[in-house]
Amino acid sequence: MKKLSLALLFAGLACAQDPKTFLGRWDLTVTPATGNPYPQWMELIQKDGKLEGRFQPRGGAWKPIVSVAVESGKLVAKLNPTTTWEFSSAAAGKLTGLEKRGDAAGPSIVAVRAPKLDRPMPKQWTAPRALFNGKDLTGWEPIGNVNNNKWIAKDGELVNDNPEVPGVKNPGAANIKTTEKFQDFKLHIEVNCPEGGNSGVYLRGRYEVQIGTEGGSQPDHEMGAIYSHYPPPAGAELGLGKWTSFDITFVGRHVTVIRDGKMYHNNVEIPGPTGGALDSNEAEPGPFFLQGDHHGVIRYRNITISVPKK
Repeated sequence: MKKLSLALLFAGLACAQDPKTFLGRWDLTVTPATGNPYPQWMELIQKDGKLEGRFQPRGGAWKPIVSVAVESGKLVAKLNPTTTWEFSSAAAGKLTGLEKRGDAAGPSIVAVRAPKLDRPMPKQWTAPRALFNGKDLTGWEPIGNVNNNKWIAKDGELVNDNPEVPGVKNPGAANIKTTEKFQDFKLHIEVNCPEGGNSGVYLRGRYEVQIGTEGGSQPDHEMGAIYSHYPPPAGAELGLGKWTSFDITFVGRHVTVIRDGKMYHNNVEIPGPTGGALDSNEAEPGPFFLQGDHHGVIRYRNITISVPKK
């Protein structure tokens, strides 16, 4: 019995130290000592016998992991000169760990394997129905900085009345989301984003289609991009200051985006949640979420949805 137990122990340790244990995509929930949990994400690959990876911070674009290795059965990922993630392999498909800032232990982290979400395209869809009635905020609720909610219904439009004031730092207004949650869908949405404006449409509350501009230095941060993953087509115009329409089909983690009749993204795979996601529970349905915490009087209208017919 003792020999068998020792054999199982050594086998378990060997498995825990095998880098292949950690390969793939992981959905993270980070829980600080104070405050609410928040989502992050990472993907690990093995190249030329070495581990490499990337991670999605709480906000902004994904970043490469500086270095990653398995040390004494633990996965140690250095994110930047001061921040490290340390994970131990627990039950199948789950990692537990800590974020360290220097030598100090920070938030706890739980990581679960990201679902594949491979689903066939539905054969039939329901008729489109309105998600915004054009009269009031029924079916929508502000989130984030709710004490500075600038969202109103006006003239059939859902308006984030949050103008930029020269010389005054934007305090950050509220975002807004649907009270209803969705899985696979066809979304039609029209937006008028002013020059210099910045917003975003989050699918299932996790994956951002960029609205507006972040200044033009990074194409995958510009109008119509799948934020930080897929830029709009080369030469695409921002088209700010006028109405533009998006037709978005999202099944599993594959998305097609058509803007004003032009194909922007054709059934591309979104690998994981983008910055600003509400959570990392990728297998679950989620709401539509519109960014309002950046500057600009953003206006949305004619928001309709179709879902697969049962």
